[in-house]
Amino acid sequence: MTPDNSERRGRGWLSPIIHLSNNWISLAGVVIVTTATIFWLFLLPTTLRGGTQSPYFGILAFLVLPAPFFVGLLLVPLGIWIKRKREGRTGIYPPEFPPLTWRNTELRRLVYFVGATTFLNMAIASQLSYGAVNYMDSVTFCGQTCHTVMQPEYTAYQNSPHSNVECVKCHIGPGAGWFVRSKLSGVGQVFAVAFNTYPRPIPTPVHNLRPARETCEACHWPQKYGEDRIRVVSKYADDETNSLTKTVLLMKIGGGNGGIGIHGTHLGPGVTIRYGHSDEARQTIPWVEYSVNGQSTVYAAADAKPDGAGLTPREMDCMDCHNRPSHSYDLPERAVDKAMNAGLISASLPYAKKKAVEILKVTYATREDAAQKIPAAFAKYYQESYPAVWGQRQSEVATSAKEVLAIYDRNIFPDMNVTWGRYPLNIGHTDFPGCFRCHDGSHNTKDGKSITQDCNACHNLLAMDEKEPKVLTDLGITEAKPPAQR
Repeated sequence: MTPDNSERRGRGWLSPIIHLSNNWISLAGVVIVTTATIFWLFLLPTTLRGGTQSPYFGILAFLVLPAPFFVGLLLVPLGIWIKRKREGRTGIYPPEFPPLTWRNTELRRLVYFVGATTFLNMAIASQLSYGAVNYMDSVTFCGQTCHTVMQPEYTAYQNSPHSNVECVKCHIGPGAGWFVRSKLSGVGQVFAVAFNTYPRPIPTPVHNLRPARETCEACHWPQKYGEDRIRVVSKYADDETNSLTKTVLLMKIGGGNGGIGIHGTHLGPGVTIRYGHSDEARQTIPWVEYSVNGQSTVYAAADAKPDGAGLTPREMDCMDCHNRPSHSYDLPERAVDKAMNAGLISASLPYAKKKAVEILKVTYATREDAAQKIPAAFAKYYQESYPAVWGQRQSEVATSAKEVLAIYDRNIFPDMNVTWGRYPLNIGHTDFPGCFRCHDGSHNTKDGKSITQDCNACHNLLAMDEKEPKVLTDLGITEAKPPAQR
């Protein structure tokens, strides 16, 4: 009996598939896919919420689970291919298959099953892929997945002005190109973490960071004129009363105003600054080229070679001054001043500033060691040196001691070799060279002109370490005290 054309077509593609699918590799693939699907259904409520609070739960949902799912999908056709090759080689591949028509109940069930499972698998795969991409872009993934490696940066980020801005907004930005580049770069980082070969501390600056003009300037526009701003710097002395003085600065922000102010001079219309640095951290800059509308002036240190030879060239952007906009660390004196000014460390406790700084500068083996010793050392000082204060104000001492520990936890990470001053902050010039990398008076042109070191170019000093600056009273920022209380 000669089969008709439809039967030939059935034998040609569908019947062999049914026959060849009956092998342990393909069946194992089906089991793996089914198991992964069941796990996914348990995780579905979390994935539908668009995220997860636990980084490890997120790894399971979006990184670990998709792996067996896609492996199972690959095993099904792999088993078919292996069985077909084996049967063809041994000569046991069937020459005839049972007739298959749409009237065949089992055929209809198979088609329905394959169609439904294919649709389901596509839905699951697309959801997992989309979820994985979104999870890898989340702050939780960036900051907590590689806990030890990223703990310093994540901690600093949580205490920064950008703590509500997702990491990828600055580190990757919009567009597929930089997304792909970041993920390819991340592959090497994953291996470094897996094999424990990453550097400690993580070196900065990030050399493959996307230009600030494509990320930072989506929100911050340096060419736009910025009004002058008052900045008040509070400082507590190391004496018994923690004497408070204030420095008041009028910051000349400037902008798109023909080279006036900080932004106008460095990033105004037609302004381009190129420099050459001799170290990876960009802290030593012997050569600077300042161009305005194509007219260039070269400033160089005495030992710099012509045209910056031997130096690493770079065109200046926001990140050269704002080098740690979301990951800045304080020095102990600065951190304690901030905490005391915010009332987190009591300024009425005798020698609170001096003692807090002394305790913070001690080297502790681990963060756990610091957690035990820092509060105890702060409390012990008042127990022994000021028993009356300790007897009447124990809760105040304990609260202050807790904040001293918090300062340590925000800035010191022994496992990553992050210590005081490890990451310089280039804004200003009081704690680190910062502005003085170029504005140090030693960068000169061939005819003897220097990059300005005039303080008034960037700010006016309205008060310097004054107890009660009159300018703040005149501006209504602080209330004037009666003469008897001054």
